Amino acid sequence: MKAGKVHVAYSPAIEAREKTGLSQSQFAALLGVSVRTLQGWEQGRKQPSGAARTLLTIARTNPQALLAVVGK
Repeated sequence: MKAGKVHVAYSPAIEAREKTGLSQSQFAALLGVSVRTLQGWEQGRKQPSGAARTLLTIARTNPQALLAVVGK
């Protein structure tokens, strides 16, 4: 990396959470994972597995569908 250049990776988990408008704790509860797990996904330290990856995709593409399931 060159001096003065900053690379910011934008996680799909962050995008999904922001599109739902939920806090980290609310979004983690919605997905059935711990806040630490969600933070790991958002920071790129961990990768979500099968079902969680699918829920994140739904949240990114159609956040209202995910929120409708939980009645928000």
